Amino acid sequence: MELKKAKQLLAVQAGFGGFYNANGAKLILAEVRREHGQIAVDDLIRELELERIFGFKPGTAFDGRPG
Repeated sequence: MELKKAKQLLAVQAGFGGFYNANGAKLILAEVRREHGQIAVDDLIRELELERIFGFKPGTAFDGRPG
């Protein structure tokens, strides 16, 4: 997945907030991690303020499992 597309999808998830959207965001971040590495994930978390919205911390290794 291209980073631009991941950013768009994450922005939608963040816009809705909530538990189910957090799981969707985790799946997207897992895909980003597989293709682009942890630094790209951390950058997206900071840029889209996912720590504030979902509580995601930079450095968290998303593995694609919801929950």
